[in-house]
Amino acid sequence: MPQVDFIYGLDSRYSYLAATQIARIEAEAGVEFRWRPISSLSLMERRVDNPFQEGAGGQYDWGYRRRDAEAWAAFYRVPFRDPVGRLTADRLLPALAALAAGRQELVVPMSQRLFRLGFIDDIATFGREEIMAEAQAEGLDMDRFQSDLDDPALLAEHDADVARAVDQGVFGMPTFLLEDGRMFWGNDRLILLEAVLRGWP
Repeated sequence: MPQVDFIYGLDSRYSYLAATQIARIEAEAGVEFRWRPISSLSLMERRVDNPFQEGAGGQYDWGYRRRDAEAWAAFYRVPFRDPVGRLTADRLLPALAALAAGRQELVVPMSQRLFRLGFIDDIATFGREEIMAEAQAEGLDMDRFQSDLDDPALLAEHDADVARAVDQGVFGMPTFLLEDGRMFWGNDRLILLEAVLRGWP
């Protein structure tokens, strides 16, 4: 079965939106997505031209991005709450939590839970307490999960995958990488990715 790397940030609205379509694409196109969570902030810090710097305009204006994400959510018929101005969150911890869950083969369901916290639930804080509750609800081995979450090797694993993503040409999230090296960036490129997976051009 062909595989596609799905490189995403749990603090990225467009990663959340794209993630809502993964199961459908897998079923319709006969592919498997490999979920690779990394911190959006960690990726942006490696860019010399961070587009999210203060005063950014155009497609990076927060007001525009909120309206655009709301439109995509309506198009996909999925719930969406914009986190900006509403949610206080650790930008790195969710990625580490997803990786820790991955050590128990649960990166996908845990990521879906974390996306729900960030972009659906009506909460004001998104930190360790909320993550622990979701891990327990998912049925993770909590002793192992907490140990893994605090393991310095987990952070090293995350940082190594950020570096790997950069080496692969990734500059934003979500990014989809085909086995032949072709790259598609952004939720709005899913239509092109789907077409390629179906044999176009």
